[in-house]
Amino acid sequence: MEATMTNATASTAEQKIQDRTVPESTVGEVHVENPRMTARAVDVYYGEKQAISNVNLDIGLGQVIAFIGPSGCGKSTFLRCLNRMNDTIDVCRVEGEIKIDQDDIYDPRIDVVQLRARVGMVFQKPNPFPKSIYENIAYGPRIHGLVKSKVELDEIVESSLTRAGLWNEVKDRLDQTGTGLSGGQQQRLCIARAIAVSPEVILMDEPCSALDSIVTAKVEELIHELREQYTIVIVTHSMQQAARVSDRTAYFHLGKLVEVGETKQIFTSPTHELTQDYITGRFG
Repeated sequence: MEATMTNATASTAEQKIQDRTVPESTVGEVHVENPRMTARAVDVYYGEKQAISNVNLDIGLGQVIAFIGPSGCGKSTFLRCLNRMNDTIDVCRVEGEIKIDQDDIYDPRIDVVQLRARVGMVFQKPNPFPKSIYENIAYGPRIHGLVKSKVELDEIVESSLTRAGLWNEVKDRLDQTGTGLSGGQQQRLCIARAIAVSPEVILMDEPCSALDSIVTAKVEELIHELREQYTIVIVTHSMQQAARVSDRTAYFHLGKLVEVGETKQIFTSPTHELTQDYITGRFG
């Protein structure tokens, strides 16, 4: 009887949360002084189903911004809009405007390959190419014409692996396959591959979800180092991780951007009750 009452109470509390109104406009300041990317009135549809509704957000130059929210809230969908990864999904349609600097990334004249060099991506599951460690890093600079000699290419490979904290671990086996590395090493290899083409923005979609705590700490340390040179957007299910690595945090719920603000403010004194309920663990 007691268990039944407890379950009923939990269900009632969850229903009250679900019944709360998502605000028509985002709570907090969506604009920043020096934006690297801007999104205005972004809607995303999968067929007839709307997954993202009226998202407006600036991504600040040289900042780390974390996207948080329960599963299915739209945070990864919105992340994938920022370098047009959703183009690979036939039924996906993106409306609104997203710019990097002053370039509309959905302008038909935009070269998507060049865009993805400017806005790199690190996925949830490490996905090194089935090539050598060296070729994993060299591939991007080579196809984008960023190097003129083998010496320049060697320098980019070394500097990228060094910035990813991997050089000392692999410098004596660069000809070995990247898929033979450990999971954590593979993820850092993918980060090195992303930065090898000198991107302006790095997108990270739950980059530590498949990693243990020790490797996660290494990746978070790497994010702290990379923030000095890159703008970083990270989707994470770990609120502790968001609190540790980000300058700003954006909370998504049911396809809408509910609240955005400085990370310390979001985690200590969120304004909207939905954000408060998620941060305090009442749902999610």
